[in-house]
Amino acid sequence: MDKTLFERLGGEQGIRKISNDVVDLHTKNVSISARFASSDLVKLKETVTKFFISGSGGPQIYEGKDMRTAHQHMNISDHEYMAAVDDVMAALTMSDIGDKEKGEVLFIFYSLRPDVVRV
Repeated sequence: MDKTLFERLGGEQGIRKISNDVVDLHTKNVSISARFASSDLVKLKETVTKFFISGSGGPQIYEGKDMRTAHQHMNISDHEYMAAVDDVMAALTMSDIGDKEKGEVLFIFYSLRPDVVRV
């Protein structure tokens, strides 16, 4: 039986590292860092971790807002969304995640785009 994306990303420990790296990269990314200036980064990292775990085939532990509700009225541009996706891809590279898994994660993020950009 094939492993889930959750397992191939390193389970909870691997995804926690990836999620922490994603948030850290967002705070340094000039295209989107202002959106995170007043965020509780510890809480944000935990939320991203739970979302990523649940969305990658791990235990369903995410109980936060759906993507549309979480991003409503933020008027996120295509440029900002792609900057965030680039950070996700960089975080995956930092964790030595393979191209197959990167492609699957990229597909997930592209499927979420309509619920984030300009909502």
